[in-house]
Amino acid sequence: MLKYINMIDVKELIKTLNEEQIKPVLDTEGAVLVIAGAGSGKTRVLTTRISYLVQEKKVSTSNILAITFTNKAANEMKERLGKILGEVGELWVCTIHSMCVKILRSFIDRLGYDKNFTIYDETDRDKTIKRILEDLNLEYDKFFKLAKGQISMAKNECVGVEDFENVYADLVNVEELAKIYSEYENTLNRSNSLDFDDLLFKTYILFRDYPEVADYYSNKFKYIHIDEFQDTNRVQFAIAQRLSIKHGNIFVVGDDDQSIYGWRGAKIENILTFDDVYRGAKVYKLQRNYRSTKKILELANCIIKNNRQRRKKELFTDNADGVKVDLFVGQDENEEASYTVLQIKKLMERTDLKYKDFAVFMRLNALSRAYEQEFTKYGIPYKVFGGFRFFERKEIKDVLAYLKVINNKFDDESFIRSAGVPKRGIGDKSLSDLREFAVGRGLSMYDAIDYLELSGITGATKTKLVNYKLLLESFREYSLKNPTSKTMEYILETTSFLEQFTAEKNDENNSKLYNISELKNSAEEFERTNFGSTLADYLSSVTLSSDTDDIKTDDAVTVATIHSAKGLEYKCVFVAGLDEKVLPIARSMGDDDELEEERRLMYVAVTRARERLHLTRATSRYMYGRREFMTQSRFLKEAKEVLYPERVEETPKFSQTPNYYKTDYDKDEDTFTSRTGYSSNYAKTFLSQTKPKANASNNSKGYKTGVKVKHAKFGEGTVIMVKGEGNNLIVDVAFKGIGIKSLSVAYAPMEII
Repeated sequence: MLKYINMIDVKELIKTLNEEQIKPVLDTEGAVLVIAGAGSGKTRVLTTRISYLVQEKKVSTSNILAITFTNKAANEMKERLGKILGEVGELWVCTIHSMCVKILRSFIDRLGYDKNFTIYDETDRDKTIKRILEDLNLEYDKFFKLAKGQISMAKNECVGVEDFENVYADLVNVEELAKIYSEYENTLNRSNSLDFDDLLFKTYILFRDYPEVADYYSNKFKYIHIDEFQDTNRVQFAIAQRLSIKHGNIFVVGDDDQSIYGWRGAKIENILTFDDVYRGAKVYKLQRNYRSTKKILELANCIIKNNRQRRKKELFTDNADGVKVDLFVGQDENEEASYTVLQIKKLMERTDLKYKDFAVFMRLNALSRAYEQEFTKYGIPYKVFGGFRFFERKEIKDVLAYLKVINNKFDDESFIRSAGVPKRGIGDKSLSDLREFAVGRGLSMYDAIDYLELSGITGATKTKLVNYKLLLESFREYSLKNPTSKTMEYILETTSFLEQFTAEKNDENNSKLYNISELKNSAEEFERTNFGSTLADYLSSVTLSSDTDDIKTDDAVTVATIHSAKGLEYKCVFVAGLDEKVLPIARSMGDDDELEEERRLMYVAVTRARERLHLTRATSRYMYGRREFMTQSRFLKEAKEVLYPERVEETPKFSQTPNYYKTDYDKDEDTFTSRTGYSSNYAKTFLSQTKPKANASNNSKGYKTGVKVKHAKFGEGTVIMVKGEGNNLIVDVAFKGIGIKSLSVAYAPMEII
C-alpha cells in the first residue's frame, strides 16, 4: 500500500455530501448505477468514492480504473484526487481511447501488429479511403462519405470485415462497401496503423480472441468507474462488460436526460437497461442541483418530462428563485442577435458580470454568423466552439476564394483554392507546375497563364488553365458592374457550385447549403448597412470579423453549439434559434427517438445556466437561399406555463412581432400592447429589457466624416461614413493597418481625439 502525504481525510469529505451522494460513495461492491442530474455533483461523488476505496477500504490504486469522457475531465479528476490522496499512484484515470492505447501497446502483437503502431487521424483516413476508391475504380462522390461513415459505424458496433455483408445485408451497395472495408483494413495492417475507431475495436477483438489478456486486466481492475455512461456506444459497453467479468464491481455515472450523441453511435439503451444487464445492480439518483436557480430548473423539468425514454426524476435546488426566464422574439436573425448583444451590454453596465460569464448556445453552428457580426460591431470579445467559425468553414472559404482572386489577382492562395472547387480537371500536379513556373518568372499564377507557351505545360492542362482564367476574368468584369451579393450568386450559378451539395441529401450537405445561404445573407446585410460599399470593403469586413477569434484573453463571450456545451456552466446563458426545423432540427420531425434527443439537447442547453436564462427565436430566417417564416419550437410550447404563467397562448404572428429597431421605446405599454398583441406584463418586460442605454462617455454629436477617433483595440482611425442617429448611430472607421470597421458609437470602446 502506497503511503500518502498531505492527505485529506475522506471521512471529513463524506460529511460535506448530501444524503443522495453519500449512499453510492459507500456502496462499493457489485454493480452500481448513479443517475446524476445536471449540476448534481457527480464528479465530487466519483472522486470521493475512489478516495474512500483507497483510504478506508485499503484498495491499491493499481486496482482502480476511472474512465472519463474527455481528456480535460480526466485531468480535472486527477487533480482533485491528487489533492485528496496526495498523489494518484498507479490509478488509471483516462478516456477509454487512452486506456485502449495502453492495452494495445502491450498486447497488439497478438493481432499481428507491431507495438509501435501509428494512429491515423481523420486526414490520414480520408486519404487512404480515397486511394482505395481509385484502385477499385469506384466513384468518389458516390462512395467516399458513405464508406467512411459505414466503416466507422461497423467498428463501433463490433462488426468486422468477415461479418459486414451479413450484418448489413439490406444496405445499398453492400458488396462494394464490403470490398472497401476489406481493402482499408488490409492497407492499415500493411502500414502498421490503426484509425481512431480501431483503438476501441481492436481492443474488443483482442479481448474476444485472447481471453487471457482480458482476464489479466479484469483481475487488475477490481473497481471500475465510468463517467458520462449515457454517451457510451456498443463497443465501449462491451469492453466495460469484459473488464468487469471477474469481480462485477462496475460503477457507472450518467444522465439519460443528457444523452445527445446518438448521431455518432452513443446508445441511450446502455444506461436505461444497465440494471437489466447487471441483475441486482443498485440504482441511485442525484436530483439536488447545486448550479441553477429554481426558475431555471422549473423550465428544464417542464421540458424534459415530455420524453418517454428516460428514468423518472426531477431536479430541485436550495438555491434562490432567481430572475424570470426571458423569451425574446425577433423579426429576423439579426434582431435576435442584436437583442442578445444589447442584453449583454446592459448587464455588464448594471452588474459585476464579466464577458466570460456569458454564453450563447445554438443547435446549428450556421446561426453563429449573425452573432459574430454583432459582437464585432459592438467590440465584444467572443470565442466560437463546436465547429469551425463561420468564415473559417471550408465551403465558406471556397466561395470567398473566388471573390478574393477577382479582387486581387496576385492572391495565389485563393487562386489555388478556387481552381479546385468545384472540380474542373485542374489537379494538384497542374497547379504545382503552374506555381513553380510563375515564381520563376516573377508572376502571379493568374498572369502566368498568359505565358504558358514558355512553360512545360501543354495540351489539355494548358487548355483548362486558360479557360479557367477566362472564367475568372468574366467574374471580375461582372463584379465591376454589380454588388457583391449579386457577384456571389453569379459565381455560384456559373460554376454550378451548389450541385456538389445537392447530389446527396444528408445533414452535412444541408448544413453547407445553409451556411452558403448565410454567406449571401451577410453580403446583402453588409450592402444594406454600407451604402455604396465595394467588393474590397466586404472582404475587409470579413477579414476583421475573423480576427476577433484571436483575442488573447479568457474574458470573452462563449458562442457554441449545444453539443459542445456538455460539462460547461455560465452565469448567463442565451439559447438561440428556438424555431421548428432549427431546434428541433428538421430531420427529427418524423422520428420519435431523434425528437427525444433534440429535447435532451434543449435540456442540456437550459441547464448550463446558473443565474440568468434567455431564450430567443426569430419569426423569419434566411435559410437555404431564401427567407422563410418560422414557427416557434415545440419546446417553447411545452414550457409555456413557466414562460407565461399569466398568458398561455401561441406566439404572435409575424406581423405582430415587435420590430427591434423600429419600436418607439418612449411609447407607453398600452401603445406597445395594442401594436404587438402582447400582454401588458410582457410589454413592460420587453420595453425595460430592450431599451438601449447609451455609453455616457460617447458624444454622438461629434461623430462625422473626417473625424479622428481612437479605439481601445484597433488604435487610431478616421471616420469615413456615419449612419443612423442617437443610440443607433453607427460609424465606419478606417484604421491604419486594420481596414474598415463598422462600430456602434453607443457601445464601442472608442473616443474622438
